[in-house]
Amino acid sequence: MKEVKAIIRTTNFEAVKKALDEKGYVSMTVTEVKGRGKQKGITQQWRGAEYVVDMIPKTKIEMVVKDEEVKDVVDTICSVAKTGQIGDGKIFITAVEDAIRVRTGEHGEESL
Repeated sequence: MKEVKAIIRTTNFEAVKKALDEKGYVSMTVTEVKGRGKQKGITQQWRGAEYVVDMIPKTKIEMVVKDEEVKDVVDTICSVAKTGQIGDGKIFITAVEDAIRVRTGEHGEESL
């Protein structure tokens, strides 16, 4: 099993969620987060004054999926969330040693 963490533009979340739902990937944890990448924020104007927003609001999606599903999940997120502009986000993939369904005590992939 693998954990897929995707940090994407908040404006793209609903489209990504819909695309994942349509492919049968419905289990996820979603968190509103703030962060910055190499661009170190963005410069905006408000009432004629410039200011720097250095912590950009993003949405983090966390999913644990079977090893053979990782490529499809990542490809789906990338194809929907990509705008081609700086700030589209990042995806991190890590190994999951075990997972337990609290209600039944099931372990591993059966718990997913």
